[in-house]
Amino acid sequence: MNDHRRPQAFRIDPAPRPDKVRRAPRAIAPDKIKFDPEPQGRDIVVVPPAPLPSSRSLRWGSLLVSALFGLFVLWAGLSAGNLIEQLFARSQYLGWLGVGLAGLAGLAALAIIIREIWGLLRLNRIEHVQADAARALNHDDDAAARRVLLALRNVYGGRHDAAWGLKSLAEHERDVMDAKDRIRLADRDLVSGFDEEAHRIIARRSRRVTMLTAVTPAAAFDILFVAAQNLRMLREIATLYGGRPSTLSTLRLARMVIGHLAVTGGLALSDSVIQHVVGKGLIGRLSARFGEGAVNGILTARIGLAALDVCRPIPQDAEAKETLASLVRELVNFGSEGKENVPSPS
Repeated sequence: MNDHRRPQAFRIDPAPRPDKVRRAPRAIAPDKIKFDPEPQGRDIVVVPPAPLPSSRSLRWGSLLVSALFGLFVLWAGLSAGNLIEQLFARSQYLGWLGVGLAGLAGLAALAIIIREIWGLLRLNRIEHVQADAARALNHDDDAAARRVLLALRNVYGGRHDAAWGLKSLAEHERDVMDAKDRIRLADRDLVSGFDEEAHRIIARRSRRVTMLTAVTPAAAFDILFVAAQNLRMLREIATLYGGRPSTLSTLRLARMVIGHLAVTGGLALSDSVIQHVVGKGLIGRLSARFGEGAVNGILTARIGLAALDVCRPIPQDAEAKETLASLVRELVNFGSEGKENVPSPS
C-alpha cells in the first residue's frame, strides 16, 4: 500500500479587511495657517582674491634683467677690488680704509636684502591669516581659529597700540567655545581698533591728491604725484595692520590691490559716486581742473579701500565695510581739514 500523498494545490483566502472609515476633510481657515520664518543664512566671508599665478614658461624679460643685474654685480665687485688694490699700492692706511668702507657697503646691502625678504614673509603671513580666518568664520573650523589667534599674537605682540586689545582677547578667549565667535571676538577687540586710523589715512591721501592735482599745471607731475601718494598710502595701511612692507613687498602689495580691483570691478566709477560729486553741482560751480582732481581723489579712495581689504588680517563682513560714498562726502568737505590745522587760541 502506497502511503505517499499526491501533491495538491491549496488556495488560502485572505482575511477580510475592515472597511476604512472615511472622514470628511476638515476645513481650515486661511487666516489660521502660519508659516515659520526661514532662518536667515549668515553671509559668507570672502577673502580678497590673490593675484593670478604667473606663467611657468620662460620669460625673456626676466632673464634679461637677471643677466644685466649679474653683470652689474660682477662689474661692481671687480671695480671695488681694483680700487682697493690701488689704494693699497698708494698707502696701507688708504687700503684698509677702502676695505672698511667696502665691508660697510656689503653689510648695508645684506641688511637691505634681509629686510626685503622679511617684508615679503610678513605679507605672505597676512595672506595665510586671512585664509584661515575666512575658513574659521565660514566653516567654524577650530584649528584654523587657533592658527589665526596665534598669528595675531605674533604680529601684534610688540606693539603698544595693540596691548589693550591683546589683553582683552586673552581675558575673554577661554569663555568663547565656537571658533567663529573667537574670530569675531579677535576682530572686535583687536583688529577693528585699527580701522579708524585706516580711514584717516585713506581720507588724508585722497584729499591731498584732490587738492594738489587741481593746482598742478602739468599732467606728468599729476601722474608721478598720484603714484607716489598711492604707494605711500599702501605702505601706511600695510604697516598699520602688521605688514611692515619694504620696497619689493610694496610693489607686490600694489599688484595684489590692482588684482583685487580688477576682479571686483572697483576701478569703474559707479553712478552713485558720480552723483555725490556732480549731483550737488560742485564740479559745475568750480573749475574743470577741480573735477579732474576729484576723480583722482575718488580713485585713490577706491585703491585705499581695496588695500584695506587686502591688508586686514580678518576679513570684514559686507555690512561692516566702509562704503566709498562716505569717503567721497569727506573728500569734498575741505572745511574739516582746515579746522584741524588751525591752532586753538591760547
